[in-house]
Amino acid sequence: MPSSPDRSLSRREFGKAAVALGGASALTACLGRFRNEPDEPVPSGVASLEQLPTRQHAWRDRIRLDDHGNSLLPRHQILLYLNLDADGPPGADARNTVSAALSTLDEAYKRTHEGLIHSIAYSPAYFDRFESSLPDDLDLPPPRRLSAFEQPDLDDQDALLHLASDRADVVLEADEALTGDRETANGVTVDTRLTDVFSVGARRTGFIGAGMPAERQGKLEGIPDSGPVPEKSPLFMGFQAGFRKNQASEDYVTLSEGPFAGGTTKHVANLRQRLDDWYGEQDFDERVMEMFSPAHAEEGLVEGVGSSLGADNGLTPAMIDTIDEAAREFGRVGHAQKNARANRDPDGNVRLLRRHFESTDDDIASLHFPTLQRGIGAFEEVRKAMNGADLTEATPAVRQRVNNGILEYIFVEHRGNFLVPPMALRALPTPTGE
Repeated sequence: MPSSPDRSLSRREFGKAAVALGGASALTACLGRFRNEPDEPVPSGVASLEQLPTRQHAWRDRIRLDDHGNSLLPRHQILLYLNLDADGPPGADARNTVSAALSTLDEAYKRTHEGLIHSIAYSPAYFDRFESSLPDDLDLPPPRRLSAFEQPDLDDQDALLHLASDRADVVLEADEALTGDRETANGVTVDTRLTDVFSVGARRTGFIGAGMPAERQGKLEGIPDSGPVPEKSPLFMGFQAGFRKNQASEDYVTLSEGPFAGGTTKHVANLRQRLDDWYGEQDFDERVMEMFSPAHAEEGLVEGVGSSLGADNGLTPAMIDTIDEAAREFGRVGHAQKNARANRDPDGNVRLLRRHFESTDDDIASLHFPTLQRGIGAFEEVRKAMNGADLTEATPAVRQRVNNGILEYIFVEHRGNFLVPPMALRALPTPTGE
């Protein structure tokens, strides 16, 4: 693998390649190319924690929105899975180090898509280091298999740092400031690093945005050689996702009581994609059926990558309630159609806030799938509905994975559960929040 990206690549391809490579040489190449071009300067941040939002997961008022109010997530993202170097619970010195390292990012970059949005979360394994326990009503179990046919590696690292920006040079510089030898970050001196107390257990990268998957689909395992990903699609499967009216609000997923009030829980799955059959054996209407519902194809609700749907995925209560009948009539069911059965509470509120993005790590088409929810059980219930095991009884045409939404085309590689504490407790919290 080269140590720096090919400078003949387009600007966006160059940025994605640099983020995936990581390291000082990729950052140097990125800075050399981007900061000699007529970009706006990277906006600086704030020097005080009190000037930041109380919720680490509050992104929506700091990122771009499309014409329908759908969130446009930052284009470049890095997930750093971190392990504490010492055994037992961390002490005050370690906590001060983590606090100082994260404060460097706060000061260096404005907390927006034009600067850097970041959050740190902690696993059940991290909290097992302490004699005291998490509150009984905090739903944060260890990760586990969530279907009979998956065999994921379960992420039990202590912490997960999530970096996101529209600018590749920013996430690279922040990564190097925290884990490498970078002496400054956007002009701010770097005195402490996360790697003073953590080791990086895994580094995973990704991107999202219209046109970015199509630019990256060449010579990629899991994508046909014909390059079928639509030019305007933000995702490899060719459709828009994350419609505003089918997403939980940040307020809804926020914990309202207990020591971690203002925080949330986070599940992160990594899904390998195998799309040869998705594009090679399915026509457009069949892909619409399996992504949304058979009725979407019958009624012509989806045009192109799905922008025609606006702020809603177009599912009606009738489409959800008659899923058994649709399975028998069309011999297949939709991914969104299945999930919707478990993704609303009794008052009709959406339960999950999804923030997924694509990846080409190791030259494989994959998807990082972070979701936020009050408790991990909500995610697990939606995933059970997505498995559609009950629908195999409606008709022999729908099998465990075949004709069962998009299950035939995705393979779970990793799963992890985390607590995203409120901003004030982000530096190595105790189970009691003290």
